[in-house]
Amino acid sequence: MNPRPQPVLLAALGAAVLGLGGIGWLARDLTAGGEESSSRSLLDLLEEVGQPAGGQRQEPLPRPAPLPPRHPSWQSPLASSCAPSRPAERQRLGQLVEQLRRSPRRVAIDPTNFGERFSHDAFGNPLDPTPRVVVLHETVYGMSSAINTFRTPHPRDVDQVSYHALVGLDGSVVKLLDPSKRAFGAGNSAFRGQWAVTNPAVGGSVNNFALHISLETPVDGEHAGPRHSGYTAAQYDGLAALLALWMQTYPIPLDHITTHRAVDLGGERADPRSFNWRALQQRLQDLGVLC
Repeated sequence: MNPRPQPVLLAALGAAVLGLGGIGWLARDLTAGGEESSSRSLLDLLEEVGQPAGGQRQEPLPRPAPLPPRHPSWQSPLASSCAPSRPAERQRLGQLVEQLRRSPRRVAIDPTNFGERFSHDAFGNPLDPTPRVVVLHETVYGMSSAINTFRTPHPRDVDQVSYHALVGLDGSVVKLLDPSKRAFGAGNSAFRGQWAVTNPAVGGSVNNFALHISLETPVDGEHAGPRHSGYTAAQYDGLAALLALWMQTYPIPLDHITTHRAVDLGGERADPRSFNWRALQQRLQDLGVLC
């Protein structure tokens, strides 16, 4: 006959069983992965150490973003007009708008030369990335040269450049970027006291809320001089059609069509040189987008 267990031995065995059960509970919680559990794990408790009351993480408060330096305010040469359009011109230009809408010519450019639009600036403040300004540029050299530049990878920030669209001397419109993307068309820039500071090291820019169009420069303008022979009638047709399409899609008033010269804060840009605002005015009036 086996002797009866002593009370002390029974107590020790009971404690061991409870201890093993506790280890098993802890192991189950630590290895539960994504499964829901009614018990609180050690990892949950450790996560809460140092957290504020209520278990909510405190996000850093936004800091005020710097304002752009004083800069001459843009005075648009375009004027609102509800004058009757020329019926034949309205039909002809309207066909160009529909062609751009339905079957645009597109060229893909290298991802290093564009980015996403930011929803917050570098200081945590919310940004409205909706396109609301159009900046006009010129290529200085031919269309093929510009396209080759945009299709070439540029790892260095200082080399990165792009526009949303190009307008050739023959009036052809080439779309390079969807308007939802951020083109690198203007560096340190502002429009009527507005900019977005997404990288404090390089200042602010209009790129986050701007659309950029570049006109192909005529051959006699491939220099750094102040003017050239100007753009063709076909270019003003293509430009007006693209602007009308964008103005029908985004909140872009006519006085928000501006130039690289006007937004550049460094005073180094002069494009688009020799631009004929009256030619653009007439075409936009014919399209009925200035009323």
